[in-house]
Order: sequence, then C-alpha cells, then structure tokens
Amino acid sequence: MTFAQLEIFSMLARMGSFSRAAAALGITQSGVSHAIKQLETEWGASLFDRDGVAANLTKVGARLLTRANDILQQKDALQQEALAERGIARGTLRIASFGATSSLQLLPGLMARYQQAHPFVEVQIEEAQDSVVVQWLLERRVELGFVVLPDERFDTLPLAEDELVAVLPATHALARKAAISAMDFHGLPFIRTSAGSGPYIDAFLAGEGAVPRTLFRFEQLSSMMGFVAQGNAVTIAARLALPEAPDGVAYRSLEPPRRREIALAALHFDRLSPAARAFIDLARKARKLVVPENIRS
Repeated sequence: MTFAQLEIFSMLARMGSFSRAAAALGITQSGVSHAIKQLETEWGASLFDRDGVAANLTKVGARLLTRANDILQQKDALQQEALAERGIARGTLRIASFGATSSLQLLPGLMARYQQAHPFVEVQIEEAQDSVVVQWLLERRVELGFVVLPDERFDTLPLAEDELVAVLPATHALARKAAISAMDFHGLPFIRTSAGSGPYIDAFLAGEGAVPRTLFRFEQLSSMMGFVAQGNAVTIAARLALPEAPDGVAYRSLEPPRRREIALAALHFDRLSPAARAFIDLARKARKLVVPENIRS
C-alpha cells in the first residue's frame, strides 16, 4: 500500500468513474485500474462495484475510504508541519460549503483575509447540500465544512445566525402581514427545493399540521424567485441564502421564528493541518454573528 494508491482510491471514490479519476490525476485509466486492483488484492476486499463506466463504492470500500482519507489528511498535515518549521506556509486546504448562505455570505470575506495572510496555500472549496457536507467531513474528504448547529459529531466554531423566512409575491394577501404562521401556507401553491434547509421547513409546517400544495420543485434559486414574482406560488427559504428582494417578491418573518446557527466544523480541531488551523484561527478572530436585516425592508 502506497500513498499514491490511496490517492487514486480516494479520487476514484470522488469521481465515480475510472476515466474521470484518471483525467483528474493526470494518469492513464489502466493506471487507475491497476492501483485499485493492487489494493483489493492486498486488502482481500472488493472496493468498487463496476456498473458500466460507473464505479460505486462497496460497503467495505466506503469504510476503508474513511481510513484512507484520514491517512492522506495526516500525510498532508505532516508535510505542512515540516514546511512550517522552515517558515513556509504551503499546502492544500479542502473546505465544504452548503450553498449560498456559506458560499456567498461567509466565505468571501474569510477567503480574502486568508489568502492575503497565506498566499501559498491552495484552498479548494466544494459545494453540496448540508447532509453531503456532513458526510464529507465524516469521510475525511474535506478537512473543514459548514454545518448547522447543533451537531455533536464535530468540533465547531459558530459564525452566523440565520432564519427561515416566507418568500411571497409582493401582491399576495400574506405580504400584508408582519409574520407568517405555518397554517398560512396550508393549501397554497408551494415551491420545494433540494436545499439543505428542507428538513427545517418541513418541521415548521408539520408542527402545525400545515400541508401546502407542492406544485413546483426547483434546483435553482433563480427559478424559485421567478415563479414567486409571477404570483405562481409561495415558499420558505433561509434568509442568508436569499438576495435582496427583487421586484415582485417580499420576505416576511415566520411566526414563531425559526432560527438556525451556522458554524465552521471539523472532526477534531486539535488534529488539524497547519493550513486548516490557520483558517480556524482567522475565522475565530474575524467572527461576528451575522443577523439578517429587517425582513420587511
């Protein structure tokens, strides 16, 4: 078993395709296949199910991937520590973000400060739904990630406070109210998205037995906003993920309020690489609760 083989194993799990993994690593597809076959022989276990061009982790492969990623993270940390001893801050830092809330509201400012302080550290950011970010942290695919508190599985640094809000056509009768209850949505045409706030929205509605008519399901925020502006439906979203209300759209608080706290997380802060530790230290110094502006404005 070599570090190179573990890196190929990790990349193939990430890409789900021998050809894409080979392209990402700059090696041949046969080189990827050979490395995986060597690992499977050495470990006496099948790591991937081959389904045409797709490569899907087996249950054993998924467990071993976590160990492999942990080894690779610690290898990177060792290299960074050695360079740090010589006064050189270099390496790669992988961060997972769960969408507009963290990608647009929190990361830009942190990244600007971090890159100014550590220009030779390469920061790689991947965006996914909340649940996927959590999975990537658990699998050691990324070293840092944004999560919604509470989450006892990680060491966390709270960074921002957000809240769910009603997103309404500006001419809708509900827009005349200061705050919107769950039952106000009952029976109304409703938009659902795949955003990570979905479970919190469902809990808010279910708590009062409200059942809106889900007529639309959108991946893109722009599609959701367009349908609301045209008066086709209402929805609920996280305030920090939303732009300033465009023409034809109004935001209103929920009643009772549904707030959530967003944090930067890692499996163990005391095992971070120097690059990740520096990012946490910078975030700790720069942090302040980001409270949404007045929803009616």
